[in-house]
Amino acid sequence: MLLRQLEPRSARTTAEVIKFALWPFAVMTVLNRVFIKAVNGFITDDFRPVYQASLDFLNGRPVYTANFDSVDPHYLYYPSGTLLIAPVAWVHDYEKARWLFILLNAAAIILAWYLLLRLFRFTVNSVVAPVLLFAMFMSETVTNTLVFTNVNGCILLAEMLFLHLLLKRRDLWAGVVLGLSIAVKPTLAPLLLIALVRGQWKVFITALGVPIVLTAIAWPMSKDPEQFFSRTAPYLFETRDYFNSSIPGNGEYYGLSPWLIWIIRLGMGVLVALSLWLLWRYYRQDELFFVCTASGVLLTAYFLLPSLGQMYYSMMLFPFLMTVVLRSSVLRNWPAWLAIFGFMTYDKWLSDRPGWQHFGRDLDYLRVTFGWGLLLIVVFCVLGDRYLTAKREGRLQFGIDPTWIKPVPATPDSPRSADGSATAVAKPISVE
Repeated sequence: MLLRQLEPRSARTTAEVIKFALWPFAVMTVLNRVFIKAVNGFITDDFRPVYQASLDFLNGRPVYTANFDSVDPHYLYYPSGTLLIAPVAWVHDYEKARWLFILLNAAAIILAWYLLLRLFRFTVNSVVAPVLLFAMFMSETVTNTLVFTNVNGCILLAEMLFLHLLLKRRDLWAGVVLGLSIAVKPTLAPLLLIALVRGQWKVFITALGVPIVLTAIAWPMSKDPEQFFSRTAPYLFETRDYFNSSIPGNGEYYGLSPWLIWIIRLGMGVLVALSLWLLWRYYRQDELFFVCTASGVLLTAYFLLPSLGQMYYSMMLFPFLMTVVLRSSVLRNWPAWLAIFGFMTYDKWLSDRPGWQHFGRDLDYLRVTFGWGLLLIVVFCVLGDRYLTAKREGRLQFGIDPTWIKPVPATPDSPRSADGSATAVAKPISVE
């Protein structure tokens, strides 16, 4: 009788069965990541230097005193970020403060999950909800954000709020959210380019104004704010050869010549620029697809090409990955998901077997770099192929989506197929 009552009467479709099956997996994975893996910690602790800097700030001691010769986590936030994050030191017990910071980031990630669902017009009752929640908390990026206890969960929430506000044309508020995130760390700064090409100039007022105002407030309250610019900022532009998945980082680790590193970076930069141009030229009217795809390309390039890129930065790509549900998505192919496997999974490829150590280490160290790089190559190839096909078929004036996604509108002189619909071989037109 009890089992009969528990059996869901509404589970009549495959999607409903999947939904009922995945919710327990999703919820238990969230609990495991937050209360077991994160609380236990592992390898490194990103929170300790943040807590110490906050404590020093509140007590009028120097903040920017990190020893950059060590491989321990360093405190690298701007003075404005120090001001924003200083309240974590109000909890005088370090361990309790760390637990609260874990809960704060977990709550931010869950709220970002909800906003991501709503951005793509899904509800919590849809089958997508448990699938997305499970995938997010199974990923390396969410797991290690919580385990290492850093602020990336809050940055993801800021990204989701920014995208919602940007698409609703609430420009000043979008800039406030982006400005608060930039005040802590510049991870989302490339998204200003999206506002720029969409002509949403007011975003810049608050996105740049908020960090400036916070810096002005923090400056007289800090003991050594000038040390950030004279000591910490130069370090941020250096390329380190440990815990760094960017092209320069892995290039230095494997001893590549500087000229070869620059050729790879410039080559990838050209692909990124062409992809962004194609997105702007042919997809800017499809606002959700354009904003999420262009932001994903920008952020992936930002992780891959400059001096520092770490695997858990990939959390900011969740809106881009969700575009797979859109018909115009550039991610509906297996190479894209092979790339995503490289930088999203929590799997380790290290091996202690004799003769396998070197291969396993290389695979584990390079999979993130290759994953980001392959993703950018896939985006360029998909968009490039669509462009060349549309140009060859003479339908660039109608966009570059394949005709099975967006049929070409009929015109009086359009050739007709057997079923009477217009074909994609309209007379050639000039290309801008």
